[in-house]
Amino acid sequence: MSQPRLHLISFDLCPFVQRAVITLLEKGIPFERTYIDLANKPEWFLQLSPTGKVPVLQVDDATLFESSVIAEYLDEVYGPQLHPLDPLTKAQHRAWMEFSSATLGSLWSFYTAANTEGLENARKDVLGKIARLEAAVSNGPFFAGESISLVDAAFGPVFRYFPVLESLGESGWFDAAPKVHAWSTALLAHPSVVDAVQPGYSDKLKVFIKSKGGVLATRV
Repeated sequence: MSQPRLHLISFDLCPFVQRAVITLLEKGIPFERTYIDLANKPEWFLQLSPTGKVPVLQVDDATLFESSVIAEYLDEVYGPQLHPLDPLTKAQHRAWMEFSSATLGSLWSFYTAANTEGLENARKDVLGKIARLEAAVSNGPFFAGESISLVDAAFGPVFRYFPVLESLGESGWFDAAPKVHAWSTALLAHPSVVDAVQPGYSDKLKVFIKSKGGVLATRV
């Protein structure tokens, strides 16, 4: 039986798109990719995406949306399996994938903060989440040990923000979290995570931060 045609609809800075791409690359699955401008969404895309968000994965004539759903579909259909087999452990991994989404929300609040108070409150929120991760992550190199998982695919895009934030003068994120720091370093060097974004990602992210007009925009 021939494999279905996979077409991923993307936005070049979207961390949720990166989750899907990391999963595809980790499994070596051929796929096509189309980038759209989320500020000017084409009508054909709005017909496909009930939420108006990326990623969207077309599987032949079928359409999937939501990054976690896409990642888990790919994990069920294509090897090697990235989710643990044990149902309880798998459920725990799914919970940490949700936690990665919450962490992305905290980071958004940080780099779009309109004033110093908002910036500091968001920083405390991010640091609190990193502390939670420090208590949960393995001794490495990845979240659960030697093998990469869908949790790693979810957190690779999270960790990609920190080098950019450090370049804008916001450092010290992992001072109290050495295991998370080691995990972040391993993921940011891992091929599927490296290749999940286009060249020039960091510069594009800085331009995006500047466009938000917050505290960090003045440092770009």
